[in-house]
Amino acid sequence: MLIVRRLILVLSVLALSSGYGSAGAFDDLYTGPSRGAVLPVPVPSAVAEDYRAGASGHYLQLSGLDLTQVPAAPADGSAQDKADMKTLFDWQARRTGAQCAQARAELSHSYEVFFGRITPFVDPQPAAVTQFFRNTAKDSVAAHTYLKDAYQRPRPFVRDARLKPCTMRVLGFSYPSGHAAMARLFALILGDLVPARRAEFMARAEEVALNRVISGVHHPSDVEAGKIMGVVLYRELLKKPAFKSEMQALRAHLR
Repeated sequence: MLIVRRLILVLSVLALSSGYGSAGAFDDLYTGPSRGAVLPVPVPSAVAEDYRAGASGHYLQLSGLDLTQVPAAPADGSAQDKADMKTLFDWQARRTGAQCAQARAELSHSYEVFFGRITPFVDPQPAAVTQFFRNTAKDSVAAHTYLKDAYQRPRPFVRDARLKPCTMRVLGFSYPSGHAAMARLFALILGDLVPARRAEFMARAEEVALNRVISGVHHPSDVEAGKIMGVVLYRELLKKPAFKSEMQALRAHLR
């Protein structure tokens, strides 16, 4: 099993690095964690020993990354957990076909999927813009896959068969939401590049996150943790000169 998990991790990283499909495919894969990030609770020992320090995104190394601001996953049966499930059933009862169609259109997580319709950059999108957001996506993917395996929270529909997602039944663990994290991270970047449209970008990130709950593939607390992680990652990225320089260079491509 360990060999299989490591093989999946290697294939996943290769796919992301080459731009195959999009960074979004990674929310639907099972990948192992990387030891070294600082969590609000200890990583299960069997998982921590599987992968040692060394994994990274593009600008960030997971080793030493402080993720303590991201709350721990709610315990099964806790008040928060019960509230999560109630919200999911409420949405299942009232969601519309249009909402489900939008959620299906956002199965992959990438800049183009999240912000292509409202992008502030010139058309056609310059290669530098595309590459920057792909590189940043690698950091988001590395962090959220680490936390998913740290907490190993099952998807809502795995926990209760009465929940019927209106998108494909994505694989992998649930906490936190990679979609919510990446959308929030991208929105923060865009908001700093174009302050006059900050509210618009943040609203779009909120929409992406909510669609994961509406469609039934994430608990509400999954997406809230993802939003927090997006903020944490952005603060860490702003400490990296390469990231700041490449981000500022994107101003030349604004409309």
